[in-house]
Amino acid sequence: WTKLFQSEAVVSTQSTGVPCSLFATASQKKKMGSLVVQDNFQHILRLANTNVMGRRRVMYGLTAIKGIGRRFANVICKKADIDLNKRAGELKNKDMDKIISIVNHPRQFKIPEWFLNRQRDVRTGKYSQLYSNNLDTALREDLERLKKIRLHRGIRHMWGLRVRGQHTKTTGRKGRTVGVSKKKGG
Repeated sequence: WTKLFQSEAVVSTQSTGVPCSLFATASQKKKMGSLVVQDNFQHILRLANTNVMGRRRVMYGLTAIKGIGRRFANVICKKADIDLNKRAGELKNKDMDKIISIVNHPRQFKIPEWFLNRQRDVRTGKYSQLYSNNLDTALREDLERLKKIRLHRGIRHMWGLRVRGQHTKTTGRKGRTVGVSKKKGG
């Protein structure tokens, strides 16, 4: 019985359970569950200060980086000419460098402005894609700016209340007293 794997190599499992391929010998590949792994496979990649699982497909592996979602990861893979069926552990160093350069400079690779997560920055007015620590820093600075200028949203953040107009009478009490307390005694 045969299966088609991501490397487009037909793998047949004999009665001994050892995979053999038409394009590689058994010594060049190891079987890891249903995934056939080559010798240069990295189980954990380090991209943008984040551990990326090598077993996951490239597109879904990139979503482990904060600030990169599925759609942006899909665009990155297409702009970098990376096969979507490829696993993250199979990436070469030049592929990883190309991914990082696309994330750092998305406008140079013709990714539209509306696709980016930081549009018209308050200080610079530029469009950019923030990820990892830069995203956390920008969010913290935005909240501090809102608090400093005493904007309604900033005050609500400062008080720890809901910011986006939700009802707060019965929901979101977070451990505060609920209901009416009765007096003890008679």
